[in-house]
Amino acid sequence: MNYRAQIRMLPDKRRLHMHDGPIDVIVEAFGEVSEIALAYRAVAARFVEVLDELCGELEFLRRPACEDGHIPSGAIARRMLAAVRPYASQTFITPMAAVAGAVAEELLEAMISTTSLSRAYVNDGGDIAFHLQPRKMFVVGMVERPDRASLFGTTTIKFGDPMRGIATSGWRGRSFSLGIADAVTVLADTAAMADAAATVVANAVDLPGHPRVGRIPACELAPDSDLGKRLVTQSVGVLAPNEVRNALVAGVRVAESLCSSGLIRAAALSLQGETRVIGAEGCSQLVDIPVLDRSLIHA
Repeated sequence: MNYRAQIRMLPDKRRLHMHDGPIDVIVEAFGEVSEIALAYRAVAARFVEVLDELCGELEFLRRPACEDGHIPSGAIARRMLAAVRPYASQTFITPMAAVAGAVAEELLEAMISTTSLSRAYVNDGGDIAFHLQPRKMFVVGMVERPDRASLFGTTTIKFGDPMRGIATSGWRGRSFSLGIADAVTVLADTAAMADAAATVVANAVDLPGHPRVGRIPACELAPDSDLGKRLVTQSVGVLAPNEVRNALVAGVRVAESLCSSGLIRAAALSLQGETRVIGAEGCSQLVDIPVLDRSLIHA
């Protein structure tokens, strides 16, 4: 029995907050009252299993991914591995790069598998999995910096769009980054795919060896980090306009390649007040008119 997990309704009586160790999740379901109640019971029952399930395979999940080989037993671990495998032959990446998105997906599946909901989302620290029925949509607020309120616009996800996941990465976020992006937000077909891709694109927004970028081995900050001795960004000084452009261009090239291959649908890359947006043809507009509505879902 897991006695660590904390599960409670938020004061608005609409959203469910679930916390267990490093996992902090906000859930909201829309539909008939009875269906919402069933969905919340189902997601709470699944949530209390998640951390122990991941810890049981943590040694494997911290290893570099490869294109073939061992398949983990846990459903979340399998989602994580599937999301990072497309990058395994080109760059260092572990399944942990997709953990938040994979957890969000798994919890959403628990909600919708036995209930009838018009809409639902699971927000795991800004990495979000969505469920939509016909004629429904979500509007998601997008930030330039995840460490402070910096909403610069919104993205609309409609039922007919292929995207069902959004994730944000960058050196100012809660996870380590090898790059200098303040934030990279990615839309993809699943939350785990978005999570992995956001990590890869954020790592690519970089100025290697720049004297105003402070880096430190990941293991010095977190001895058990899956990044080991790789240098992670801890500070970025004020950059010249051409340096900001060059770093963003490097990230845009990677994002465009992922978009062309179908691994992502759209991305927004932000660095020191500059933002670049790329998107696949046929997707909803990624960044809409800026808004100040703080009730939006935030990525």
